[in-house]
Amino acid sequence: MAKRDFYEVLGVTRSCDEKALKGAFRKLAMEFHPDRNNGDQTAEIKFKEINEAYEILRDPQKRAAYDRFGHQAFEHGAGFGAGAGAGFASFADIFDEFFGDFRAGGRRSGRERGSDLRYNLEVTLEEAYSGKAVEIEVPTSVTCDACSGSGAKPGTSPKACPTCGGAGRVRASQGGFFHIERTCPACHGRGEVVTDPCAKCAGAGRVSETRTLSVNIPPGIEDGTRIRLAGEGEAGLRGGPAGDLYIFLSIKPHAFFQRDGADIFCRVPVSMTTAALGGQFEVPTLDGGRSRVKVPEGTQGGRQIHLKGKGMPVLRSHKVGDMYVQILVETPRNLTRRQRELLEEFERDSSEENNPESTGFFSRVKDFFDTLGEK
Repeated sequence: MAKRDFYEVLGVTRSCDEKALKGAFRKLAMEFHPDRNNGDQTAEIKFKEINEAYEILRDPQKRAAYDRFGHQAFEHGAGFGAGAGAGFASFADIFDEFFGDFRAGGRRSGRERGSDLRYNLEVTLEEAYSGKAVEIEVPTSVTCDACSGSGAKPGTSPKACPTCGGAGRVRASQGGFFHIERTCPACHGRGEVVTDPCAKCAGAGRVSETRTLSVNIPPGIEDGTRIRLAGEGEAGLRGGPAGDLYIFLSIKPHAFFQRDGADIFCRVPVSMTTAALGGQFEVPTLDGGRSRVKVPEGTQGGRQIHLKGKGMPVLRSHKVGDMYVQILVETPRNLTRRQRELLEEFERDSSEENNPESTGFFSRVKDFFDTLGEK
């Protein structure tokens, strides 16, 4: 029976790149793998055909020879024909590239590392400023104290798996000329089985429990910061090492302040007369104190007043950020008749010197329209 074209076998074009070639092989190998098609001779034949095609086309030199001479390049002792055994022997390397489960491995321990845990913790901006120690309750799994994490009844111990002999993997012959290793179905790769399980943990080596932990929040912590507590995660199976606990910090929105790194921003509304005549007011600070802010005469809306050293501490540093107070000039509303009369009188007595910005702006607008009229 004539061999099919290797490109046709993998379902790719002759101009395909290495990435497309690997993708096609991976998909077909998974579909026709003998472990997924128990006893299906057709699938086994296709699986061998896919392997042979990929073994040739993955090698640039062999692919070039195949593109020029076709299957004849590897017949009569040439190329792949002479090394057919080596080709299938290297299939473990090919499959290992895609599916780590087919590596040859030694004995695995029955102990498994516990899972990492995540805990979301929200703190106030004041707490982020000063730092604090908080206690949290974490539902987790801890090592069973009855069996010390072995999973076996006290006085007994786990036994080597009789199916894999403690290796955690079993070998299966495919086609008589190569072997595939896979995870032992009896012990699930642990290499050990518990014949007489612990009554308290049912052989898992761990039990569920809520733990109380103390967490230190350092000054200057930022929103989204992650704190890792090594070994405080879920206990491992059958005495395996514990996972880690990751605490993700978020900072509550503040009633007055907005934060940008180590700097703090605060918007303060002042009356029109205070902005015009000048004045002063007090603002709270994150350290629990107050700072006096002076408003210069003629302050315009949007002006920022800088308070040095009144911001957030920089994490793990002696540096401190600043506070910026932004002035918002409030226009009076709901005027009485007398207030309106006074403002109208003020407007009549005002000159260009009182409102230089608006005077300059509308002067430029007039010049702009005059230029358009000349055209």
